Amino acid sequence: MDTAHPINAEHQKLAAKLEADGVQFAVGAWVDILGRAKSKIVPIDHLPNLLAGSERYTPRGLGDLGTMNPVEGESVALPDIDTMQILPWDRRFVFMAADLWAEGVEPFSNCPRSILKRQIDLAAEQGFEMFLGIEPEFYVFDPASRGAADGYLDPGFESGKIRPSQAYDVDSAMNAMSFLEPMTRYLAETGFGLFSYDTEGGDGQYEFDFGYFGALEMSDRMTLFKMMVRAAAKEAGLAATFMPKPYTNGWGSGAHFNMSLVDTVSKKNLFRDDDDPRGKGWSKTAYSFVAGILKHAPAIAAVATPTVNSYKRLTPRLADGTVSWAPVWISYGDNNRSCMLRLPHNRPAVENRAVDIAVNTHVCAAFMLAAGMEGIRDGLDPGEPNEELTYDWKPGQKGVQRLPRTLQEAIDEFEADPLTHEVFPAAFVTDYVDMKRAEWDAYHGTVSAWEIDQYLLNL
Repeated sequence: MDTAHPINAEHQKLAAKLEADGVQFAVGAWVDILGRAKSKIVPIDHLPNLLAGSERYTPRGLGDLGTMNPVEGESVALPDIDTMQILPWDRRFVFMAADLWAEGVEPFSNCPRSILKRQIDLAAEQGFEMFLGIEPEFYVFDPASRGAADGYLDPGFESGKIRPSQAYDVDSAMNAMSFLEPMTRYLAETGFGLFSYDTEGGDGQYEFDFGYFGALEMSDRMTLFKMMVRAAAKEAGLAATFMPKPYTNGWGSGAHFNMSLVDTVSKKNLFRDDDDPRGKGWSKTAYSFVAGILKHAPAIAAVATPTVNSYKRLTPRLADGTVSWAPVWISYGDNNRSCMLRLPHNRPAVENRAVDIAVNTHVCAAFMLAAGMEGIRDGLDPGEPNEELTYDWKPGQKGVQRLPRTLQEAIDEFEADPLTHEVFPAAFVTDYVDMKRAEWDAYHGTVSAWEIDQYLLNL
């Protein structure tokens, strides 16, 4: 079989060792725009060929990486051997993240991993490296409850519908150990550096907190993490969802991005400064990074909150009147959890609380890194941090812009922002905008149950 590169004899030895350890199959997965792993599966003795670029794809039209072109050339998946992991829930498989290369000679324009790698390289040229920590939230539910008339998903484990919420409830977590215990083992075996997990505010909602990594490694790990959650839920006879707001009265599921910059030579974190004129302990670099993200926040929303459903999470309050814990305004605050960007006291990082769990981590990290780097390059300043609870602000009240209210608004901002066209190849911008506008149109053209209840007999 043809390969994009010569086969490495050392990889043949590796394949033999893995086979002796019981591994039967290898996966070199590229990531689609939904953040899902896509790959052919090869027998383990074919691993050297896979690493040399034997597996070819026509990715457009698959995984929303553009509209299918029947005569377009193939792309080659080139796995990154440094990402190799034996899957702890099925040790027959070894898994690697891969880049898509068009015809094997240049990065495929719509490859999320390649888009992020380019921004990482540009930052490195300026002496910066970004580290990223993610706080993923998601729901686990009984799949038999899907399609219930009231839209409620029965939690996979008894929570008692504790009010005001089940957040941090120990009994609820212990009830779910047939799912949570395997997750902790899988995270440990794959080197995530798990340090805690808990029940979140929604019935059947959970959050895991683990180590931070370089932006590319963290993005690759998030692809693996979602596979892991699905597998552990399935083992427990349940289903997991990464839908940002799976039902009206529930909490939304975020994926807060905690971003920090280090000097590429000294590896020193660049976001702390005891001589901060504002007296908050943050550096000019951190403030400029914040200012860059705030400047481009409307466009970033198109990839940070990438679905129609995402914008049902970005509301100030839940149906019962309690705060949503999701941001609404394009603002930053010193340890203020009601702002889009928070400068937390317990870690030298900028936390973006707007990002939700539907995010493609590679694409979003690329855009936010570019925005932050622009802020640093141009010496932008974000103004004074906000110290107020923002949920009851009114439009125009504080001179602060609201985050986009709909996917359509976000996509319009994405297309109009000049930085979009610097970060993403032209083909990606066209395909992403077309895809997301089609998603909005399909949603907007569908008559909902709410409309029936509101208008059918009342007009």
